[in-house]
Amino acid sequence: MEKLKETSRSKKQESIAPKMSGAQAVVYSLIQEGVDLIFGYPGGAIMPVYDALYDVEDKLKHILVRHEQGATHAAQGYARASGRVGVCLATSGPGATNLITGIADAQIDSTPMVCITGQVASSLLGTDAFQETDVIGISMPVTKWNFQVTRAEEIPQAIAKAFYIAKSGKPGPVLVDITKDAQFGTLDFKYKPFKGLRSYVPTPSLDFNKITAAAKMINAASRPLVLFGQGVILAEAEAEFKAFIEKADLPAAWTILGLSALDSDHYLNVGMLGMHGNYAPNKLTNKCDVLIAVGMRFDDRITGDLSRYAKQAKVIHLDIDPAEIDKNVKTDVAVLGDAKVSLEALTKCIEAKENKSWIHEFRKLEFEEYEVVINEELNPSVDELSMGEVIRSINDQTNGDSIIVTDVGQHQMVSCRYAKFKGSSKSMITSGGLGTMGFCLPAAIGAKMAVPNKQVIGIIGDGGFQMTIQELGTIFQTKIPVKIVVLNNEFLGMVRQWQELFFDKRYASTTMVNPDFQKIVEGYSIESRKVTDRRDLNGAVGEMLAHEGAYFLEVKVAKENNVFPMVPTGASVSEIRLK
Repeated sequence: MEKLKETSRSKKQESIAPKMSGAQAVVYSLIQEGVDLIFGYPGGAIMPVYDALYDVEDKLKHILVRHEQGATHAAQGYARASGRVGVCLATSGPGATNLITGIADAQIDSTPMVCITGQVASSLLGTDAFQETDVIGISMPVTKWNFQVTRAEEIPQAIAKAFYIAKSGKPGPVLVDITKDAQFGTLDFKYKPFKGLRSYVPTPSLDFNKITAAAKMINAASRPLVLFGQGVILAEAEAEFKAFIEKADLPAAWTILGLSALDSDHYLNVGMLGMHGNYAPNKLTNKCDVLIAVGMRFDDRITGDLSRYAKQAKVIHLDIDPAEIDKNVKTDVAVLGDAKVSLEALTKCIEAKENKSWIHEFRKLEFEEYEVVINEELNPSVDELSMGEVIRSINDQTNGDSIIVTDVGQHQMVSCRYAKFKGSSKSMITSGGLGTMGFCLPAAIGAKMAVPNKQVIGIIGDGGFQMTIQELGTIFQTKIPVKIVVLNNEFLGMVRQWQELFFDKRYASTTMVNPDFQKIVEGYSIESRKVTDRRDLNGAVGEMLAHEGAYFLEVKVAKENNVFPMVPTGASVSEIRLK
């Protein structure tokens, strides 16, 4: 009887919600969501939350970045490498506005992220108070959802809703703005994760009539081509995708965000799409009879001139987001739903077949590209090092078993073209849709913290490196053993390439006069080396990979190398140039 009374008392105590401040509710809501790592920068309007963090350091680790933009990119890197929601924290005013670039990047690249900002007291809203900014209005176009909390009791539900929206369906960033009085207020804390929202359907139900229609089209095709993007990775549908293309012998080409969803050496992997993609998939897009797009959005860097894009082909589009259907390319059959489910159903309905003669057309063009472009990039006839040589050395010494994070520019395109991956689909992390210079260094920090047992290598240009160079301080403080490779051509290389090709070599404001990077990283106690001679490259890469802590490798590469192939702006993809 005594035991029964104790059990009854215990249950009764559990049902009584603990009283806590709004700031504590923020922290405990994150813990309830399984968050164990956040990136941020403190300030006046978010100080109560930081005070609450002080008491839970054993449960919720906070990484102090050196700029709020770094917090968003680190959260993106964490999310992309782990598949979990990335979380960042900032104060009001400039702290909040400094998040916007990273939020916009996450929105266009479908990265799940929850951003929490502090705000002035609700009584001061709209008064132009010190460090007051309408971050809700500013962030609305670049968030999946945002919400301003003005009362402490709203906090648990707002955060639960934020996590549900960020990670469900097509992922994306959300922002919760919390006034200072809400952080100081008290509430009876109860947390209940969201499992659904009225009128929000994150994953459309599969229409089996569409599956049948798509299968019929694929079965009748003699020149099919699959284009796949990050949707395969986000749906964790790599195995289903591989089974799909193998059953019907479908050549498959990838967007830069889809890279690593299929092993680089898979016989049906025909390369990279887009402006600096591989020759064969671009040329043959306008020769295929059925084009099957899986989890990609037909952006302009993939399609070139839309009026001349795949007009001869029937188009099948598999996507979770109805807004992507017919947005850029007219679809003959649209299959809405989660890619994992859609691909499994479609694979059951398609016929096993071979497309040897069609695949042979890809092989011929691949050989042509190798002879004109790839061989010279990987085996230069000049003394200057090429970017491709550096990527090849990394490939050879990691066996494709590393996470590559890139910045934006020529090095990004070269990394995507030549990096090799095997066995892990979350191995290439780059800024795709927004093309954010400065992305790499903080994103590599976040990725390494997400996957500490994997080698994480950031590939950065000398321009992008200096946009978020202050995050070396984050590496110094956390001792995170990330590897940094700066390919230094003393130019804003991609802009310079366009100036050479289309602006008569008028290099306006693209020459970089760089500091001594070795001295800078030495100030942060990061081991470093500089390579200017080809004979030293492999040894330096090996030294970097073997080093236990963070490592900075600068490689001086040719100043005026161009990235080819290239589809000129306004051209058709079939007009891709090899030189």
